[in-house]
Amino acid sequence: MVEPTEADFDTAEARGRTVLETEPRAVSARYEHASGKVILDLVNGCTYAFPVRLVQDLEGASEDDLAHIEVDGLGFNLHWPALDADLYVPALVAGIFGTREWMTKELARRAGQLKSAAKTAAARANGSKGGRPRKVAVG
Repeated sequence: MVEPTEADFDTAEARGRTVLETEPRAVSARYEHASGKVILDLVNGCTYAFPVRLVQDLEGASEDDLAHIEVDGLGFNLHWPALDADLYVPALVAGIFGTREWMTKELARRAGQLKSAAKTAAARANGSKGGRPRKVAVG
């Protein structure tokens, strides 16, 4: 293994300072029961809110469990002790609420629930043709 040099340490420190100055970090977090949202106050003075129903690790959690949030890691992390759940603040602010696989399935599920004139027209057209063809069991 190659030993890190002083230049490596200097580069890492500079990168760390840049992250501290540019990435969103929380100074406080709270769960708002009435709206079903977690509200974050960020170090830059902005406030960010997200509905817990959109977050993979918070699905199905009780109101009491959601209410106890800790801000960790210089404001980069949120931790729910009762749920053993940790969320990365920059990812939340970027709209990433779960794993890639979960996000893909969740977005597809939500898209399938949307109503539009095009979907209505397609359903009517299929209905006038007798609806969807029946699946044939192979066996």
